[in-house]
Amino acid sequence: MTITHDLIREHRKENGSKIVLLVGDGLGGLPLAPGGKTELETAKTPNLDALTKRATLGLSIPVLPGIAPGSGPGHLGLFGYDPLEYKIGRGVLEALGIDFALGPNDVAIRGNYCTLDAAGNISDRRAGRIASEIGAKLCAKLDQIKIPGVEVFVRPVKEYRLVIVFRGEGLGGNVADTDPQATGVPPLAAEARSDCSKKTAEIANEFLRQAREILKDDAPANFLTLRGIDKLPAIPTFQEVYGLRAGAIAVYPMYRGLARLVSMNVLDAGQTLDDQMTRLKAEWDNFDFFFIHFKYTDSTGEDGNFDAKVKRTEELDSCIPKILELKPEVLIVTGDHSTPAKMKSHSWHPVPTLLAADTCRFDGSTEFGESACLRGGLGQFEAKYLMMLAMAHAGRLDKYGA
Repeated sequence: MTITHDLIREHRKENGSKIVLLVGDGLGGLPLAPGGKTELETAKTPNLDALTKRATLGLSIPVLPGIAPGSGPGHLGLFGYDPLEYKIGRGVLEALGIDFALGPNDVAIRGNYCTLDAAGNISDRRAGRIASEIGAKLCAKLDQIKIPGVEVFVRPVKEYRLVIVFRGEGLGGNVADTDPQATGVPPLAAEARSDCSKKTAEIANEFLRQAREILKDDAPANFLTLRGIDKLPAIPTFQEVYGLRAGAIAVYPMYRGLARLVSMNVLDAGQTLDDQMTRLKAEWDNFDFFFIHFKYTDSTGEDGNFDAKVKRTEELDSCIPKILELKPEVLIVTGDHSTPAKMKSHSWHPVPTLLAADTCRFDGSTEFGESACLRGGLGQFEAKYLMMLAMAHAGRLDKYGA
């Protein structure tokens, strides 16, 4: 456990206050042209703008300057876990997100259905975002794969995403992804990055060999790539560190998995932001901390759709009054990373962050956007310290030292 966690455990206290962490996935963006506005600055966000008057703004650095994080490290940082210390593969998060019971001999893998052209090159890394029902049928076919000396489990997640689990003795989780993160090139072979993971890489390549034959007539999902190959790590629970009863309200399985990884209570969130707000209100008296996840500011950015990301940002803004009606002592609005539509990918840019509480020093901000956050009172800070700020503003930390 980190020194920071030890410090929090030593000085935390109970006072009945409530903290809400609202995460607009991939919230940060870029202007399409130099000197223009980002997606967040373009969006009409009257509720977030009004909230700045009792808030302090800043920019959070998910991992380190210049490092573009995945969603796993990005969220772990927001939860106060150093993403450089707790390295967790996306496969583990996806498996936990669909309630797959991972054991000590399991290696979990996030799969993406993809489209191969006649030359065997990837033409679409997400197979046209196939419907979940199609993905489930393909998983049923792949679940029949047999490999000597290991059990194979294939389970659907959502749309083009799936989980593969290898169960057996002597498996390591240090295997490179097979997704080249580009189109027009063939998928990569699974390669072990350590001797203890060579067996896993061999199994993964045999799985892919059989999968190619099984899926060859199922275009657009006529193959798959493997990502986030890993084993379940040991990690302290959220309640052990912060003394907070935490409820997670997330729709997508991976983010439910992230919450479950740190032993938050994962609550049924329906399918829409309105559903999430309804569940928040219903559970308000049962938890001290709420993690609310909104996916679509990220997916629209990855699609390179600036206007759609603007609209999704405005949708996120619309839930702010419903949260404020519940009177949380601390409300944080931020993202796990930036996903500029201009780049169609996660980026290294620091993430807009708003922390609202009656104990905030007003920094003069009148709107919530990257430029305002650059001038805000929180400055640029590592995301792993955000939970300490939340605890302090909620009155949940005692004085350090005499």
